[in-house]
Amino acid sequence: MIDKNLQSGKLFAKFLAISFLFGVTLTSCTNTTDNQEETTEPAVEAVQDTVTTEYGIVTDNLDKVEGVLQNGQNLSSLFSSLGISAVTAYKMQFLPDSVFDVKKLQAGKRYIVYYDNASDTLHSALENPKYFVYQNSLINYTVVEIGDSLKAFTYRKPVEIKERVSSAVIESSLWNAITKNNLNISLATDMSDIYAWTIDFFGIQKGDGFTVYYTEQYVDGECIGVGNIMAAAFKHNDSTYYAFKYDTLTHHGYWDGNGNSLRKAFLKAPLNFKRISSTFTYTRRHPIYKTVRPHTGVDYAAPAGTPVWSIGDGKVIFKGYKGGGGNTIKIKHNSVYSTAYLHLSGYAKGLKVGDTVKQGQIIGYVGSTGASTGPHLDFRVWKNDTPVNPLTLESPEAEPLPDDCKPAFNSIRDKFMEKLTAK
Repeated sequence: MIDKNLQSGKLFAKFLAISFLFGVTLTSCTNTTDNQEETTEPAVEAVQDTVTTEYGIVTDNLDKVEGVLQNGQNLSSLFSSLGISAVTAYKMQFLPDSVFDVKKLQAGKRYIVYYDNASDTLHSALENPKYFVYQNSLINYTVVEIGDSLKAFTYRKPVEIKERVSSAVIESSLWNAITKNNLNISLATDMSDIYAWTIDFFGIQKGDGFTVYYTEQYVDGECIGVGNIMAAAFKHNDSTYYAFKYDTLTHHGYWDGNGNSLRKAFLKAPLNFKRISSTFTYTRRHPIYKTVRPHTGVDYAAPAGTPVWSIGDGKVIFKGYKGGGGNTIKIKHNSVYSTAYLHLSGYAKGLKVGDTVKQGQIIGYVGSTGASTGPHLDFRVWKNDTPVNPLTLESPEAEPLPDDCKPAFNSIRDKFMEKLTAK
C-alpha cells in the first residue's frame, strides 16, 4: 500500500513537472513578462545542421563528376559513359527547349553529374545519378533532376558588378592600346559601336586616346566580361568626343554633352574592310575596260564572303545582276539618300525587293562578280539622285533629347563626367 502511494506520488510529481515545463514554454511564447523567476535555468540552444547547395540543389550526401563535352559527343554517348540510362537520354529531348535543348549541346561546355552516395555500399558509387547540370553560359546553367520523370530548371550564378574607369593612349590602334593596358578586349568592340557614327576608326592616329567609365561582371571572383559602358571621352584629331549613356522609356542610347544623339542616320562604312583600293573620282582608268571613266563610289578591299551591311534604315529597291556591277543591292533610305552595294558574291538569305532593312543589317557578302579583278565591295551613295563621295558624306543627325528630358540627363551627365575626370 505504501509502495503504491509512493509510486502514485512519483507519477503525480512527474506530471506536475511536465505540466510546469509546458506551461513555461507556452508562457514564454505568449507573454515574456510573466513567470520570470521560473525561467532561470539555462536554455538549451537548438543546433541547426548546415546545408551545402550548388546550382540550386542540396549536395549533402552527393558525389559529383565534372567534365567537358567533347567534339562529336552527343547526349547518349555522354550519358553512357556517366552511368546514366539511355531512357533518361531519350526523355531529355522532351524537356522544354527554353530550359534544355539537346540539339544545342556544344563541345567545350562543362557538365556535372551528382550521384547519391548514401545508397547501398555494395553498389557502385556511380550507379545512382540524381542530377545532371549543363553549362549554357558562364552565368546560366540547366539542372535536370533524374528520376522516374525528369524535372528541369535554369540556375543563374550570382553576378557581381564592379565599376571601373580606365584610360589609354593609342600608339597604333585601339585594339593594341587596350591589350597593352591589360583591359578587357570587349571595350574595343563596344567603343567602336558607340562611336561608329562619329569616329572613323580606320583613321585613328598616334596620340589619340580615351577614358572610359564602365562596369565589369564577375562570377566566382572571375571577370567574365564588360557589362555597360556608362560614359567615355575619346580624343581624336585634337578633339574630344564625349558619350553618355542615358535611357528612358522612349529614348535610349548614347548622347554627347548637349543631349545630341551619337547615332547618326548612316554608319561610316558598310563592312569591316582591309583597305580602300579605289576612291571616288571622275577620272579613273578602269582596270578591265582600260578607259578613263567616272568611278562614283569607294572600293573596299576585303576577303570574299565578308558580310556587308546597310549603312542605314531603308527599303530594298533593287536586287540582282547589273552588268559590270555584278550582283548588286540598292537601298532607298529616305527622300534624299540612297545607296548601292556592288560585286557581291551573294545576298542575305530571304532578302527581296521591297523589304525594309535596319541600320547594320547584313544584306550580302563581298565577292568579285561583274567587271572585277578581285574580291571587294564597290559602295555608292546618291543625294537627291546625284552621286556623292561616301568618305566625305555628312550624315544627318538623329533627333536630340527633348527639352523635358534635359534636366535628368544633365544630372546624370555631370555625375558621369566626375568619374571620367577623376581618373
